[in-house]
Amino acid sequence: MNSSVENMAALLADYNNSDSLIYGIGNIGRQDDGLGWAFIDWLEAESICPKAELMRHYQLHLEDADMISYKKQVLFVDASKNPDLEIFQLENIKPKMDFSFTSHAISVESILATCQTCFDYMPKVQFLTIKGYEWELQQGLTIKAKENLEVTTKFFKKKHLLNKTGEDHGKT
Repeated sequence: MNSSVENMAALLADYNNSDSLIYGIGNIGRQDDGLGWAFIDWLEAESICPKAELMRHYQLHLEDADMISYKKQVLFVDASKNPDLEIFQLENIKPKMDFSFTSHAISVESILATCQTCFDYMPKVQFLTIKGYEWELQQGLTIKAKENLEVTTKFFKKKHLLNKTGEDHGKT
């Protein structure tokens, strides 16, 4: 888990409004690539952020810049292959045109930069990545990815509940 997560002000409760989008990226047919969708499934099952728009897509598209231009804040959720990532990471995203739009893997930073350039608007964007391990053509998360998802959801559920009750004093 990234230590900056502890200092993040935005909790899931902050996303529980119609001006927010929580966007799961992935492919449930490629093992741990389904972590983004699994996080959205968890939100729905637990009735967390029922007012937010929840979305699942296989990959980001250039047109997503238009979609996020109508939102105040967006949380993207995806699996990560980063070997340095312990379990999960939550980071604030800044716009960066990296020309990844020329491939099938446009970056969240490019989506935000395109939104800023084309629509003169920039929502608050955060990116939650959860560590995955296997990416073969097979349904279902690996055991280790399920464990990472569980740690991630427990963290966010605890923060969500503490935020709702006002009992959080900066400790997790």
